[in-house]
Amino acid sequence: MPYDAPQPVLNSSTRLAPHPALGTTQSTLRGTAECSGVGVHSGTPVTMRLLPAPENTGIVFIRTDLKNGARLIPARWDHVVDTRLCTVVGNASGARVATIEHLMAALHAGGIDNAFIEINGAEVPVMDGSSDPFVFLIEMAGVAPQHAPRRVIEVLSPVEVAEEGKRVSLRPALESRFSFEIDFGQAPINRQRYDFVLSPDGFKSEIGRARTFGFFEEVDQLRKLGFARGGSLDNAIVIKDDHVMNKDGLRYANEFVRHKLLDAVGDLALAGAVVWGHFEGYCSGHALNNQLLRALFADPSAWRYAGAGEVAD
Repeated sequence: MPYDAPQPVLNSSTRLAPHPALGTTQSTLRGTAECSGVGVHSGTPVTMRLLPAPENTGIVFIRTDLKNGARLIPARWDHVVDTRLCTVVGNASGARVATIEHLMAALHAGGIDNAFIEINGAEVPVMDGSSDPFVFLIEMAGVAPQHAPRRVIEVLSPVEVAEEGKRVSLRPALESRFSFEIDFGQAPINRQRYDFVLSPDGFKSEIGRARTFGFFEEVDQLRKLGFARGGSLDNAIVIKDDHVMNKDGLRYANEFVRHKLLDAVGDLALAGAVVWGHFEGYCSGHALNNQLLRALFADPSAWRYAGAGEVAD
């Protein structure tokens, strides 16, 4: 069933799959689901389809507008090629898919280990600026259990990356926990913090509906640089003179920090498995999130693969 327009409020009674860390086997989509929209940075119309994939495939983008080997782009940390204002993955042929983080967060929180993402352009549609439409697509497609065991990445020792007063870290924990703090020093954002333990229901109600945001004064400069060309009040919170321009206001009083946490869930999904650890971010973004994964995997003593039921206590 096509999904052609953002739906800010979803009242579906359909439930997502159990929390990924609670299931011992992998999952994929039961059926397919489709959406159309524009890229928030490119402004280009795009259509995207979510499809089932075999065990141990992971999440793989398929550029249907390209040919042969250039079509396939794995959604993995080591395929990230750009992190300016969004996360971009690419392959050796130079093909790219941008702004994947909102979709990746929805797939990860929904317990989808394996899926093909067909897309006829270079950027995931922004929809309403949140993960909510993608949660809806997953619910429409359904979740199908598979037989292969699900692996968990267990953080064994702290890993931290810092740069210009911003920082991110991963520390051992017996759950997939996220904490984020931002401090913009101006209304209506000011200083905000949010803590969250990853689960499908929690993501859908607490995090998934939080939208991306930006400042009206920066729009012209961003567009000159090739960004935000598809941005609008329909797919982003826009702040002007310390006020939210969107007529309906905010979905949460602290929607800004919740969206930053959403981005972190999507960026860490590129680890390729559920990360059992406590992620903490302070005023960070996509670049540091990816650097954190690179630092983690560069230190074999800091992590290990475990079965979903084998994490040490």
